[in-house]
Amino acid sequence: MDVAVIGVFIPIVALVGIVITIIYLRRYKNEERMAMIEKGLNPGDLDLKSLTDQKTSAIWPLRSALLLMGIGVGLFIGYFLDAQTRMEEVAYFSMLFLFGGIGLAISYMIEERKLKQAQK
Repeated sequence: MDVAVIGVFIPIVALVGIVITIIYLRRYKNEERMAMIEKGLNPGDLDLKSLTDQKTSAIWPLRSALLLMGIGVGLFIGYFLDAQTRMEEVAYFSMLFLFGGIGLAISYMIEERKLKQAQK
């Protein structure tokens, strides 16, 4: 096959895959709701907003902010490592993962401290 033909098929196959995925997700959601109705339950009770607690939803901004700040610091340090030692991609990827992980660890420690204070 020619490269141009393959290049045309890739977006078509991706689009068909996305459409099929959406169709199956909607089908299974409908089947779940129908099963709930058959058992006498209200499908409106299975709302995500009612299931999530406000405490857990308030954690996501902190977690994502610290992760993104860690990634930003990792890129910054990776740039200086690349400029000084010519490590190229290794410096960027290692610092991204290192400082992103540090950001998530700090987020975990803050969450645990808040949880302990709330239990007191």
